[in-house]
Amino acid sequence: MTTTAAPRTSPTALPEPRAINLARTTATATRVLRQLRHDPRTIALMILIPCLMLVLLRYVFDGSPRTFDSIGASLLGIFPLITMFLVTSIATLRERTSGTLERLLAMPLGKGDLIAGYALAFGAVAVVQSVLATTLAVWALGLDVTGSAWLLLLVALLDALLGTALGLFVSAFASSEFQAVQFMPAVIFPQLLLCGLFTPRSDMHPVLEAISDVLPMSYAVDGMNEVLKHTDVTAAFVRDALIVAACALLVLTLGAATLRRRTA
Repeated sequence: MTTTAAPRTSPTALPEPRAINLARTTATATRVLRQLRHDPRTIALMILIPCLMLVLLRYVFDGSPRTFDSIGASLLGIFPLITMFLVTSIATLRERTSGTLERLLAMPLGKGDLIAGYALAFGAVAVVQSVLATTLAVWALGLDVTGSAWLLLLVALLDALLGTALGLFVSAFASSEFQAVQFMPAVIFPQLLLCGLFTPRSDMHPVLEAISDVLPMSYAVDGMNEVLKHTDVTAAFVRDALIVAACALLVLTLGAATLRRRTA
């Protein structure tokens, strides 16, 4: 008498939660911060490097303090963006290649929870980074700004959050840490050249000026320049800050959409 083997059934995947859950998001952020606490080199890169770059810049222009005033505010936003982009992209990719990301997504944890958790964790670090860099630039290095230092801090924080969002997004397209670093020339350097730091955007070739109009770093630099020149909050400053914040939110949304549930 023969018996017929029961057909194999593949395990049913857990349905992905549709709404972001605060508890799941907070738990993810706590886990990321706990891991960062045991990685002092990463903490030093995120928090100390922007401050060291500002100190170096200040004494490069030691004989021309007005030059430091004119570009120091812009770089106060650019340095955090670059460091947060680099660290976030590598840290996220490391979790993917180690299998941690796949194990997390096998749990009842939505992509939105994961991306929001990472953004919350690195955003907390970005707050510390922005506060230290702004305090150092204004009160220790003598950065002379017409507007409020709190507005400088706001733009620096938005830039750091934008760098975090960009890092989370590009990590989905890299298969190694080396590839993640290679995204910097493709994503960051064009914005750095076209943001108006080296020459006014209105003086660029019309094609390049049009491209710069859709790059978020351009509005980060414009926002810093508004604080540099005006005592009050201007409509242009509000517009620039909202555009940077909207770009960060858009990139985070795209990062959640492109996040793969299975590693290759």
